[in-house]
Amino acid sequence: MDVVIRQAVASDAAAIARILNAIIAAGVYTALDTPFSVDEERAFIEHFPARGILHVAVGDGRIVGFQTVEPFASYTHAFDHVGIIGTFVDLALRRRGIASRLFTATFAAAPGKGYEKFFAFVRADNSAALQIYLRHGFEVIGTARSQAKIGGRYIDEVMIEAPVDVRA
Repeated sequence: MDVVIRQAVASDAAAIARILNAIIAAGVYTALDTPFSVDEERAFIEHFPARGILHVAVGDGRIVGFQTVEPFASYTHAFDHVGIIGTFVDLALRRRGIASRLFTATFAAAPGKGYEKFFAFVRADNSAALQIYLRHGFEVIGTARSQAKIGGRYIDEVMIEAPVDVRA
């Protein structure tokens, strides 16, 4: 599948919600546990931080994944160089290089937005996600034990980071 990466627009909200809600419903890939409406996704896109990066992957004429980078904190400038990254790919299309294309575009855009480092939490039981991040220059810096509680069950999250000048 040929995949093109572009900036997300408000009209992408339904496709983003479709992908994200399927991942949430699966209950094993993300700490997110509440589905989002199309209106909520549209508002998210429309109010996305100016310094943020919100890319969608388009393949065969439809959105097949997306990646977000948001500023780590807004209460101090001490963290302006750090972005929180999240990656989401249509469950039926995983392991086809979509995430890798998103990472390439996001790493390329990061310096222009002032980012020097990305940080993320990945569920410890989501080894596929952890592996794709590691392949793109992220390193494990620790584990947050019992960081999420979903359905009455505690889940550890692995903390990872990467300098934006890393290319994989």
